[in-house]
Amino acid sequence: MFALYFCAPFREQLLEHYANNKADAEENLLTCLADLFSQISSQKKKTGVIAPKRFVQRLKKQNELFRSYMHQDAHEFLNYLLNELVEILEKETQATKADNETSSSPEKIANVLKAPLANGVHKEPIVTWVHKIFQGILTNETRCLRCETVTARDETFLDLSLDIEQNSSITSCLKNFSSTETLHAEDKFFCDKCCSLQEAQKRMKIKKPPHILVIHLKRFKYMEQLGRYKKLSYRVVFPLELKLSNTVDEYVDIEYSLFAVVVHVGSGPNHGHYVSLVKSHNHWLFFDDESVEIIEESAVQTFFGSSQEYSSNTDHGYILLYESLGTR
Repeated sequence: MFALYFCAPFREQLLEHYANNKADAEENLLTCLADLFSQISSQKKKTGVIAPKRFVQRLKKQNELFRSYMHQDAHEFLNYLLNELVEILEKETQATKADNETSSSPEKIANVLKAPLANGVHKEPIVTWVHKIFQGILTNETRCLRCETVTARDETFLDLSLDIEQNSSITSCLKNFSSTETLHAEDKFFCDKCCSLQEAQKRMKIKKPPHILVIHLKRFKYMEQLGRYKKLSYRVVFPLELKLSNTVDEYVDIEYSLFAVVVHVGSGPNHGHYVSLVKSHNHWLFFDDESVEIIEESAVQTFFGSSQEYSSNTDHGYILLYESLGTR
């Protein structure tokens, strides 16, 4: 939550939307979150605590996952929240469009009704301000090794989930994410040109990088030999400045700056605690529930993870938020 509050584009858009629609808005997750952010941003006191009671009540009401006292995953929460906000904003846009069409002239409505519908009516996707901030586009390229035909399929993302390895870095994790994979044996690809299953090479590239890049490190892995999930305490270096080079345009580096880290504290996946590091006015702040303190920039390194499997350090970076500085 702290990470989202200190994501300036998100906070500003949320508060602006709330101010413009507060009068006739019915209570939902968006209004509860905006109300909480509004209370924080308009607070005159220099110290104090604001309990997110209304927001938590609404969250529990809408999703039974969050009703128990069990440990909940921060990445699942972020995904649920962003998708829920998108759904609310899309419904609002559709309602506004319907109102505008209803208030149009009768001739206009008649023309709309007479217009023939194409097979499988294609609706233009609604692009909300959440999309504009967080959404990027991946392109999935598959090259048939027989006829060399490349099939490309685009898909959108609000965050990137990366597999991690011991003593690695975000850059190497991103390279692995975009590495070429050969499809053969039972995994052969059906090539439309060859009209048959063929061996192929597949790779994922970033076609459109987002303004805010959210990276989720896959620290919880199902271990078949154990029959349960285990937390990977691997040391994964995340730089303060990140160059994103695994894009479709090989000659352009997108530069990002780290401004928030959500840290999982605990040795296992079923229990633990979350704390946040956020950068505000060129200072790094450490948030642990109602406790807030300024930390040195160098202290961010202590959350990279552990270089040995058994370590007393259980505070590991889990979700990283980077803001785009533009292209070079």
